[in-house]
Amino acid sequence: MRIGFALPQFGPLAHHPEDIARFARRAEELGADSLWVGDRLLAPVDPIVGYAGTDVIPPEFRAALDPFTVLATAAAATERVQLGTDVINAPWYPPAVLARTLTTVDLLSAGRLLVGLGTGWSPEEYEAVDIPMAERGRRLDECLDALDAWWTRNPVEYRGDHWTVPASHVDLKPASRPHPPVYLAAFAPAPMRRVARRADGWLPIAVVPAPPGAPDPIATLAEGLRGVREAVEREGRDPVAFDAILRVNPSADASVDDIATTLVRAEREAGVQHAFVDLIYLGKDADQTLDLVQRVLEEARAS
Repeated sequence: MRIGFALPQFGPLAHHPEDIARFARRAEELGADSLWVGDRLLAPVDPIVGYAGTDVIPPEFRAALDPFTVLATAAAATERVQLGTDVINAPWYPPAVLARTLTTVDLLSAGRLLVGLGTGWSPEEYEAVDIPMAERGRRLDECLDALDAWWTRNPVEYRGDHWTVPASHVDLKPASRPHPPVYLAAFAPAPMRRVARRADGWLPIAVVPAPPGAPDPIATLAEGLRGVREAVEREGRDPVAFDAILRVNPSADASVDDIATTLVRAEREAGVQHAFVDLIYLGKDADQTLDLVQRVLEEARAS
């Protein structure tokens, strides 16, 4: 299994952006296969919708670095690891701006970019970017169309209900051919159908340890992967070529053994070949987080 880790982007680590390049370089030296960013804009004081089914926003989200800048820094500091977004909230960005940014990161990294897109869940974040949250699904579909046009045609032209790219010469294309793989995060039925129709892969999540009373996360993962690959096949696409990258979200009381066991079970019981661990609740500084990276890699690969 390929094992990656989230870059130091949120919470206490966000206060030390000077550690990003060192973290990325050392994680690569330790044997990490990928490095990842997410996309948080703000932490509302009185949230309309809380995080992950709760009614609150984690304090770690009160400090958030720009994902594209963090990813570009990691690209310049590394040579081998893949660089992923899980996820960029695509409806927040005009597709032309997003396409230019993602193309730049892919070129900086010599084709190591993995593009993970989603729609987010925070009404306040949508208010802050002046995008109607009710339009997020339709805007994501248009963004996917516009990105494909930007990456595969020249001149580029796209006209939709929400976004327009007038006929334009765009000579810079991604190093990846025909473009970086695009993954989608989804859980509800309609977004999952979009995954089956349009994505190169799915971005599921496993919380470690599972909350009390919650179903076994690996059994749920295996069932979800079977379902989405069946849906991919119904769309006339090749389910064997369809990928999945698991995000492992350890809670503040998770142990290294909990994390390693989840990774091993995900590979053996669900067939997952690539996962990354987000240590946002466990990492207090770059050095301690790198120690966790090393311990997780050693334990998971020894199992």
